[in-house]
Amino acid sequence: MFTGIVEELGSIRSIRRGRVSAVLSIGAEKILSDLKIGDSVAVNGVCLTATSRDSGGFTADVMHETLDRSSLGALVPGSFVNLERAMPADGRFGGHIVSGHIDGVGKICSVRPDDNALWYTISAPPEILRYVVEKGSVAIDGISLTVAAVEPEAFSVSVIPHTAAVTLLGKKRAGDVVNLENDIIGKYVDKLLHPAAPPPVQSKLTLDFLAENGF
Repeated sequence: MFTGIVEELGSIRSIRRGRVSAVLSIGAEKILSDLKIGDSVAVNGVCLTATSRDSGGFTADVMHETLDRSSLGALVPGSFVNLERAMPADGRFGGHIVSGHIDGVGKICSVRPDDNALWYTISAPPEILRYVVEKGSVAIDGISLTVAAVEPEAFSVSVIPHTAAVTLLGKKRAGDVVNLENDIIGKYVDKLLHPAAPPPVQSKLTLDFLAENGF
């Protein structure tokens, strides 16, 4: 589990691509202090497992499903990425519950200044917007943000200068694709309120059964 509070900006050192998978080598500093092989790291909001590490970074495998559902497939050597280690049991909960399981991607429609803040308007498909509520939480490239406004086909967030400076979001422009993760609590509540319909019961009453029983 993560909180959406990005710890540092890493960079892609190299990418080894398979037929439908990839291995990322990611340069980092701060998160290496206690990173072990097998630990989880959110990379642009996607939960990946560290498979090796050295003094300058770590590697992680990316499977086919992850490449299909996120923006990681568009990374190239030199790309910056948001990095966050999994939340320690004794850590502060500064953001919101972030699983690192991306629901899909959105596209930045516009970036506009508002005094000392930046407003990002992001288009998203209906299955994601369903769970986006004003003043609720959303993770954008792994960054925990508060939704400022919701429209029929997009939503907006207001970003303080610190967040823009220490995360990848400050480098994003209109047209860029971002990873989106809805508030997991909202998804569970919706599932409980709208359970899947049970399969139809197959009746055992047939003409043969009626005839055998004197009808």
